[in-house]
Amino acid sequence: MIMTRELQRATFNRSALVRVLSDTLPEVPDPKYDFGERLGQWLDFSDALTLFSVLNTEAGSGTPIASANSDLPAQLARVRRNLNDSIHNDGVFSTEPARIPFPTPLPNATPESAADFSPYHRYYLAHQRDMNAAITALRANARKALAGHSTAGKQLADLDASFEKFLFTRERNLLSNIPIMLGKRFDQRYAEHRAALADNTADDPTTWTQPGSWLEAFCHDAQTALLAELELRLKPVAGLIAALGGAAEHKETKPQ
Repeated sequence: MIMTRELQRATFNRSALVRVLSDTLPEVPDPKYDFGERLGQWLDFSDALTLFSVLNTEAGSGTPIASANSDLPAQLARVRRNLNDSIHNDGVFSTEPARIPFPTPLPNATPESAADFSPYHRYYLAHQRDMNAAITALRANARKALAGHSTAGKQLADLDASFEKFLFTRERNLLSNIPIMLGKRFDQRYAEHRAALADNTADDPTTWTQPGSWLEAFCHDAQTALLAELELRLKPVAGLIAALGGAAEHKETKPQ
């Protein structure tokens, strides 16, 4: 089964998100564990029984209950584009209007108060909520289409639903660490900015939104992490839609 083979080959150190975080924060080590072994540690006995039941449900080509949803690839492209645009259009360093504006120093803020990471933490969490809402809905649509396509499609949809349920808390906890890690990068950027100031030069937070500023560099750091996280979050639903498309193509080309 293609999905099983991909899981066996997958490791977290091949994730673009981990590579981005490793480049941004050199002190982040590459994982040394095998993905399959760690996944086994995350699932308890009841989870294993559920997976056993799903995997041992008799699956065949079956008789299609409903035609494949041909609009799903377009939905995937639209979700990816909308979330990508939302990340790029920050309303500060981009001329496009922002749905989630990148924070800027408040008027008359001191350098110390303006260098508080809290608004940027909330900014990243807002993007994570945005991604989660859009992708969860699309994933549900893909599972529904697969389940209605054939017996084998229903088995794959049930397997995906089980993994989503089992790994939801683990995924949420792991992804919630990303803005915390970016906070270290924020502090590093700010420290480098302060060190580069000439002696007796006042630090004016209003200059932090100018091109080439340390805050612009951090904005790019955050966007890079968000884009990598977006692609990571899209992988399961993209796989479901690809499987649905492959099943539909196989049905069309099958000799009568």
